[in-house]
Amino acid sequence: MGSKMISCAKEFYDVLRSLQEEEHNDPCTYEEDIQILKMNGDRVPVLNLYCGNQPVFICEKLVPKINEPDDQKMTETSNCADDDDNDEEDANEVQIELGPQPLTIMKARQLLSWYTLSQNANVSAVDNNPVLHPLWVRCDMSDPSGTTWFGAETVCMGNKVSGVKLYSVTCKGSTVDKKSLVTLGDLKQEHKKRHHPSSMAIKGSARFNLFGSTVVENTTIESQSSVTVDFKWSHVESILETPPLSSTATLNIKVASGDMRSPMFEMYRELEFLQTLADGLRTGETEWMEPLESTSAVTLTKALLEELQSTAKTLQEQAAKPAETTKMKSETETQIFNSLMERGDLDFVEQLWVRMRKSVTSYQDIGDCLKLVTEALRYGDIKPWIHRDSSSSLSKLILQSYHQQIDHVSLTGVTPVHMLLEMGVDKMRKDYINYLIGEELTTLNHLCYFLSTEVDLQEQVIRLRKLHHLLEIILTCSTFLGLPYDRLFLLTQSCLQHYKTYPYDEEHDFKLQIKPALISHFYQKEHPAVWGVEVSSGHGPREVRTSLQLSDRPLVDHVIFETDYQNETVNGDSEDPAFFSTMVYCSLVSFVSMYTGQN
Repeated sequence: MGSKMISCAKEFYDVLRSLQEEEHNDPCTYEEDIQILKMNGDRVPVLNLYCGNQPVFICEKLVPKINEPDDQKMTETSNCADDDDNDEEDANEVQIELGPQPLTIMKARQLLSWYTLSQNANVSAVDNNPVLHPLWVRCDMSDPSGTTWFGAETVCMGNKVSGVKLYSVTCKGSTVDKKSLVTLGDLKQEHKKRHHPSSMAIKGSARFNLFGSTVVENTTIESQSSVTVDFKWSHVESILETPPLSSTATLNIKVASGDMRSPMFEMYRELEFLQTLADGLRTGETEWMEPLESTSAVTLTKALLEELQSTAKTLQEQAAKPAETTKMKSETETQIFNSLMERGDLDFVEQLWVRMRKSVTSYQDIGDCLKLVTEALRYGDIKPWIHRDSSSSLSKLILQSYHQQIDHVSLTGVTPVHMLLEMGVDKMRKDYINYLIGEELTTLNHLCYFLSTEVDLQEQVIRLRKLHHLLEIILTCSTFLGLPYDRLFLLTQSCLQHYKTYPYDEEHDFKLQIKPALISHFYQKEHPAVWGVEVSSGHGPREVRTSLQLSDRPLVDHVIFETDYQNETVNGDSEDPAFFSTMVYCSLVSFVSMYTGQN
């Protein structure tokens, strides 16, 4: 019996080691019905408490994808249908992928036993094996304790495994009855019973949602953006206590562009049109956006040219031109957009972009507008001013017109689209610089990567999107959270540094340390999304912990929990928050102590 178990342990170890050494993270199948995945622990809420972002193995039940017919497949079909019809029906089948599924408690214990044996150098049949990643197994709650996870993690002294920490996670469905929750005293006693410590440390943690989806008249307005704050503190006095002002607090900021509540929404629509042009150049197909102006692009361009001609009659009128620019801008942009990003120094090319991006609906529109402009330049009808650092093709033509030497430009094919895209990139780049430099959030030196014109136009658009996302993040924290300048400055530097290295990613959580007092009015009267307390003893690799997590939603996604919402108000909102309860127990098993008694 013992030799068979050791044989199974070695076989299981070989599978885990092979998976550990693979560079990819593709799952592997074990014993036909078990799936083993390698992933970072922070991707699973419960495991994040103990594993953070270190790699772990996850064992779960292998569930094949289920082929479900669509609505057409559900209708009755004739028995005389030929093979072609059957093939067409098969193509209509939709694969439904179930969520993660648990293993039985008995199977989970067996896997943990094999993992533990494979790491125990005191077992004669086991070689001096390299250390494996921690192992976590999804469980089906079929035992009296309601276990949802079993876990095992090696404990090392030097480069040798000296033992393992065994974890068990138990869960309860949500309840509003605070009396049914584990007390702080119960948690301490549970830890003492397992570990007999001489001293214990108690730490608290909590997460509050500061910004995200909102409820208006019982309707949830979903948002892909979220700002949460994580608190950590010592000397916990009671369950669900409010984090003290002495806590350490970290903002987790995830912002999706395009939120209509964002002060950057108008800028986002401008960027959307810019992206439409870039996509059209790349793919050859363009899905034109609904125009924001009822007047045609050609008519708006003619009007701009006529304005320039009329104001060019005298030097005095030319000197007054910047004031005219400001007036035109204020008439065409929304109030919120003006208050944050307006520039009063739009040059001719930027004014033309503002009109065209709101009105063009075809390649023909772009070509016709630019033809009007280039002809006016060629015949000297206009002498527009432009910024010295303008880099678009149209800006270069305007510079040439000052000397009556204009290159011939063939406004055919994709050339007009390319010219318009350059105009937009140039204008929006200046908008972002104006805000960031004006608010003293960074310097031009720190923006070199984002402002480079040495890279191709598609890459310039990508970097522009990064700058836009950065501003969405900064303005969310400034407008909705009211963070002070020093925090916004640090956040700006962090975002700039991140995007110099990593690709555009709206799912990325940007972190920012803050003082709790800065946001106390947001959380002190609110209920936490997650609240936790942890009792710990021991030091270093031999530290053991017992913890309780209370959360407004389950921390486990592979079982269905019962809920208890007895105390509800007329509008359906619970007077008291309902919390799911998650307990994590830890046991330390020393390999040395297990075998020295047999000698």
